[in-house]
Amino acid sequence: MNLFDVYPLYNITPVKALDCTITDEKGVEYLDLYGGHGVISIGHTQPDYVAKLKNQLDNIGFYSNAIQNPLQVELAEKLGKLSGLEDYTLFLCSSGAEANENALKLASFHNNKSRVIAFDNSFHGRTSAAVAVTDNKKIVAPINAQQIVTFLPLNNIELVENELKKGDVSSVIIEGIQGVGGLDQGTTEFFQALEKLCAAYDVVLILDEVQSGYGRSGKFFAHQHHNIKADIICLAKGMGNGFPIGGILISPIFTASYGLLGTTFGGNHLACAAGIAVLDVIESEKLMDNVNDVYAYFLEAIKQVPEVIKVKGRGLMLGVEFDFDVSTLRKKMIIDKHIFTGNANNKNLLRILPPLTIKKEAIDTFIIALKEALAELK
Repeated sequence: MNLFDVYPLYNITPVKALDCTITDEKGVEYLDLYGGHGVISIGHTQPDYVAKLKNQLDNIGFYSNAIQNPLQVELAEKLGKLSGLEDYTLFLCSSGAEANENALKLASFHNNKSRVIAFDNSFHGRTSAAVAVTDNKKIVAPINAQQIVTFLPLNNIELVENELKKGDVSSVIIEGIQGVGGLDQGTTEFFQALEKLCAAYDVVLILDEVQSGYGRSGKFFAHQHHNIKADIICLAKGMGNGFPIGGILISPIFTASYGLLGTTFGGNHLACAAGIAVLDVIESEKLMDNVNDVYAYFLEAIKQVPEVIKVKGRGLMLGVEFDFDVSTLRKKMIIDKHIFTGNANNKNLLRILPPLTIKKEAIDTFIIALKEALAELK
């Protein structure tokens, strides 16, 4: 049997990783400035994380949600404390797409409406409703297109209100900072107006923080930079540092009932151990402080590269934009300079999503390599 061929692959086979370094089967070391789509939050094979998972596996790795699991309670309490959202409740699942699915479903149950407002260049996942609210027709199958979704440009609040006035909108879903779409984000004015309008029209405001959450922006959630509160917040990626875990934080306006939401794997013992370890390390190592320090350093250092026309995003969720397609540059950075970066729908953009443990010295390494690669391509 062969693998279903849906991923274009670089001819690199990682076999070991530590913090921000990946080592391949030939012993070549790579600087990881992408974290596997922003999944690696506290560094590869972080010792406390590894120890907690090993210990948990020695005891119990999985059982269903039909029994008591104190690890779920511990995870919820620590997440509430670190995010500052202790009055919210937590539903656990296994991925970002699943988190967004459950958020959209819960919103629809809540107000008995179905239409969703999403935004141009958004990405929310590849499953049924999540892909329907993703602005990429290439990955939306006919069965997904049955969902009723209206796409609008970011930062045009008048267009949003025109749609909400029609009375059939269940939810508005928006990323704290757009990921795949190219690091665009709403302004503070836009986010604050959106919060008020959703409350006025009985519409659920869903913040997709799957990539932009967990300290990556310099605050626990990116939307907290705008001093707003969402009705539902979607989590995954950095939540488990590579172990599959996702969830939604649910504001007090919602009432739970048995059977309303459900999952087989969500909230299992091993996933919760991973989630607790991540929160403990973020707190003990003050990683959000590191994010802000390295972000400020990056903004100054990148000025050494005149070909860069703009830096987009915030914290350690960044896009470095040029006035040309960067696909050849990105390949050269990986193959010749041994540095992983990411791409985006914006073909002129390198995406930077390193572990939150990254040091300033690694930024220096990136800048030197980027300058060399650009010179060589000329």
